Amino acid sequence: MTSSPNNATAFDIDLDKDGFLLNLSDWSPEVAEALAESDEIHLTEAHWEILYAIRDFYEEFDLSPAMRPLSRYIKQKLGAEKANSIYLMTLFPESPAKRAARIAGLPRPENCL
Repeated sequence: MTSSPNNATAFDIDLDKDGFLLNLSDWSPEVAEALAESDEIHLTEAHWEILYAIRDFYEEFDLSPAMRPLSRYIKQKLGAEKANSIYLMTLFPESPAKRAARIAGLPRPENCL
């Protein structure tokens, strides 16, 4: 999977310069797998739980959450142990909110570097 906005992926979708989907409706679990693979992440049930939670957040609030809102939302929906930043970092290294949003097919969170 490439991160060039002009290059179609194996799924014939376009990505922006940071690897985020240009068209959010192009997302599917298969696309998520390919996006995760490009980040060297093998998606497990734990990853999917967070990915679906962040997609629910986007559907509810019409924005991709930065780390703090994501943690609060996950705490409400999945429990405090899964909202822990260390736990999220083990699933989505470096920037959990940014990586999870990208793999979940959402826009880049505004407050993430």
